[in-house]
Amino acid sequence: MNALPETLTLGLVGSPNSGKTTLFNALTGLRARVGNYPGVTVERREGEIELGGRPARIVDLPGTYSLDPISPDEQIVIRVLEGEIGDPPEALVVVADSCTLERSLLMIAQVLQREIPTCLVLTMMDELRARGGSLNLEQLEAALGIPVIGVVGHKGIGLQQLRQLLSQPEDWSRPHLLPPKGALERAGWADSVLAAVLTQRPGMSPVSEAIDRVVLHPVGGTLLFGAVMLTFFQMIFAFAQPAMDLVDQGVGALAAAVHSNLPPGLVADFLADGLVAGVGAVVIFLPQIVMLFALLYLLEDIGYMARAAFVIDRVMGRVGLEGRAFVSLLSSYACAVPGIMATRTIPSPRHRLVTILVAPLMTCSARLPVYALLIGAFVPQRYVIGPLGMQGLVLFGLYLIGALAALGVASLLTRTLLRSDAMPFYMELPPYRIPTARLWATQVASSAWAFLRRAGTIILATSIVLWVLLTFPQTEAPADASPEEASRYALEHSFAGSAGRAIEPLIAPLGFDWKIGVGLIASLAAREVIVATLAQIYAASDGETSLRAAVRADTDPRTGNKVFDPPMVAALLVFFVFALQCMSTLAIMRRETNSWRWPAFAFSYLLALAYGSSFVTYRVVSAFT
Repeated sequence: MNALPETLTLGLVGSPNSGKTTLFNALTGLRARVGNYPGVTVERREGEIELGGRPARIVDLPGTYSLDPISPDEQIVIRVLEGEIGDPPEALVVVADSCTLERSLLMIAQVLQREIPTCLVLTMMDELRARGGSLNLEQLEAALGIPVIGVVGHKGIGLQQLRQLLSQPEDWSRPHLLPPKGALERAGWADSVLAAVLTQRPGMSPVSEAIDRVVLHPVGGTLLFGAVMLTFFQMIFAFAQPAMDLVDQGVGALAAAVHSNLPPGLVADFLADGLVAGVGAVVIFLPQIVMLFALLYLLEDIGYMARAAFVIDRVMGRVGLEGRAFVSLLSSYACAVPGIMATRTIPSPRHRLVTILVAPLMTCSARLPVYALLIGAFVPQRYVIGPLGMQGLVLFGLYLIGALAALGVASLLTRTLLRSDAMPFYMELPPYRIPTARLWATQVASSAWAFLRRAGTIILATSIVLWVLLTFPQTEAPADASPEEASRYALEHSFAGSAGRAIEPLIAPLGFDWKIGVGLIASLAAREVIVATLAQIYAASDGETSLRAAVRADTDPRTGNKVFDPPMVAALLVFFVFALQCMSTLAIMRRETNSWRWPAFAFSYLLALAYGSSFVTYRVVSAFT
């Protein structure tokens, strides 16, 4: 047997939802995202650890049911194993769910045929016992000819023995007889192994079966999905508002403290109106972002979202897509970037491209600060039907419009530019699981921290640039102007104000003025930057008023009318439903399609859709108000 290098490279291979990424996190101490549905891991992840005093590198590969790749994420597995991406692993750790071992045996056979050191880790052993199942690990080890160990990754059970095993792959046993290569023969081999080692097949919980009869019902499941989503958005407004008010008060107090403790001038204005007002206006919405991710991850970890994919697959099929596309679009509710990356699980290149092109229509978390500002400022906080509040219903409606638009555009593309044949959809239904508090909190904290990092980088940098553009050149107002008129005059004649007034004729048919124009230009970097922009504009004219109060009170000095009237607010909300205002999304589109052609197409058609829809909305609402 050849000696392995001093530094080990171990590859984690397993089917989707086998607990592979949970095991990776437990071994490395990293916080790779996990979820109770396939499609979460779409790139290889690496972590460095020490095993028995020996340095090692763990490579977490995308979940796959076979080493015969049909989708981009499965191709990554083969390319890593072949050494086309980085150094090939010297040993493989196959991870399989002990409750569904039969689904992994075919792939295990393919791994064994590669004739490199291999061990098998069976996860969720506690769940196997809870469901009345039993596996003979000694017989399984003898049948496969490789080491086999059972673990409970999220509880740390069996990890010490696993680390000891992984430290010396040179000593692992090898199969005396390799599994057959033919598909039929391999299936017969898998059946014989399973019959020899599965002493008691795990049963399905009667409670789970009863739940699935409702959740997976064509009509009942669809209605339940709608009810879950409606409750989802109601809770975002109902539970996050008190915390948002506290953060808002803290930001206001900090800005006031800056003004009161520093002499008047550019430095105080920069710190208070540029940094605190700009970044703080976005950070105020952190409680809603936390609530959004907390609810989303809870539904994923429980196992509901995988079932929702099956229910929605019927709808997806009518627009020319399938359930794997739904998983990618669902990921886009958090952010379009991981949603677009998750399309690698889609085998059909044309279906994958369609999903990439419509993913920006799913309402990502970056839109939430914009929606929350306008809904909180202009939609009454009253109940409509029972516990259903007006604000939550409007938010639900905006998310629904985006989702329906995504399906509509997908249907059009799959029937015209990107016509292709349907492919079979296969997805394993995970058991219902209650996530540990630590796992859930880690997932939410990681996403919240990503939001804060965005606020501390992109939004901070944009706020600094905006402050400069809104402050210079410093133009003297007419001598008879009041302080308020002087502030407005200086803003309108700044670099940013001039840019806003330059595009004002283009956006005036939507009811937007130059201030919104400045915000739209700035939000090309990231959607939520429009909130920071408005915060700086109104802080420069009245630093003592909250942003919501400022936009409610803003009037056009030429007409005396409210700037943010109902038609304009409705048009602005609709504009943000459709417009692709995110450089990160365009960049990931470029990477995934290997061309600027499709990002340019997506930006253009979504801008046209945003403008046209906003124009119609403004005219319709104006006719009824």
